Amino acid sequence: MLQQRLNNKGEQYVIGPTGAPLTLSDLPPSNTQRWVIRRKAEVVAAVRGGLLSLDDACDRYKLTNEEFGTWEEAIDKFGMAGLRTTRIQQYR
Repeated sequence: MLQQRLNNKGEQYVIGPTGAPLTLSDLPPSNTQRWVIRRKAEVVAAVRGGLLSLDDACDRYKLTNEEFGTWEEAIDKFGMAGLRTTRIQQYR
């Protein structure tokens, strides 16, 4: 089981993709339309760290499990740079 981390405000947090603490309020808004690399990586970090469940993340951001899975796979294989949509062909 993951250890729960709390900041000085008592909010649960995980370490985000930039190494900074990431709380629920730091995550992208639920109506996000433009998915830049950092936002995708933050959502993946939140799910992996237990801040959000996969189902909650998919509901909140209107993602499919498959779409989220491709983000995870891209990060695992190529790091954050793998999340670039314009470069996707170079990584395949």
